[in-house]
Amino acid sequence: MKSNMKYYKRALTIAGSDPSGGAGIQADLKTFSACGCFGTSAIVAVVDENTVGVTGIHPVPADFVTGQITSVLDDIGTDAVKIGMLHSSELIRAVKETLSAYDIKNIVLDPVMVTTSGDRLLQNEAIATLKSELIPSARIITPNIPEAEILLGCRIDSQRDMPLVIRYLSAGRKVSVLLKAGHLKGDVLTDLFYNAETDEVTELASRRIDTKNTHGTGCTFSSAIAAFLAHGMSLDDAVRHAKKYMESAIAAGAEYEIGHGHGPVHHFFKFWE
Repeated sequence: MKSNMKYYKRALTIAGSDPSGGAGIQADLKTFSACGCFGTSAIVAVVDENTVGVTGIHPVPADFVTGQITSVLDDIGTDAVKIGMLHSSELIRAVKETLSAYDIKNIVLDPVMVTTSGDRLLQNEAIATLKSELIPSARIITPNIPEAEILLGCRIDSQRDMPLVIRYLSAGRKVSVLLKAGHLKGDVLTDLFYNAETDEVTELASRRIDTKNTHGTGCTFSSAIAAFLAHGMSLDDAVRHAKKYMESAIAAGAEYEIGHGHGPVHHFFKFWE
């Protein structure tokens, strides 16, 4: 008998928990919902933080993280995976090995290393593991300038430097890269998107929005890409739709004040004021 039941588009986030609600798992799930997906999660760490900064990180054991992932994928499945903060080599390897058992085409990796307030989140020895083992398994990675500098081991001082380095981040042109320009100076910021599937580079320009509410922008942007990929969009369309969503969320959130530091974007600008 043919079922008349409907099915959600599904997106899984593997990341740390932010009690202030602006970044990490909380931001990812809000973004999934706002972009029309049923969100699931695997928490890799409980982070003690707020809009001002990070006070501490309590890691979840790697086997318990993989248990969460397996429980979700064996029962619910997913159409896309977003990976955020993975603080250790052991955890990076565990996540990669667990996901490799499933045929997941849409893996979006946000190589979270530094918070908006400047706090370091990734152990030094884990950087090489991230580069050699996890990045090559992703469909797209979404580093900002500080994260790209850590991955490359060199400075990126201006917009002119970005075309020179974007392909170096692509694991031999096998992984697509969205290099975000938000940390550079200037009224107009141009993200660069390298689509490894077509070997094309696209400029995504936007005007800088004058706001301190930028906590969790990287989490939100990468989650939006994952959500739109879960809907079956091409990589180009998913990135463009995510960029538009991100700009609108930042603009809408600029009008609000919450916390004493970097506040969040407005994930649900389409639905409530």
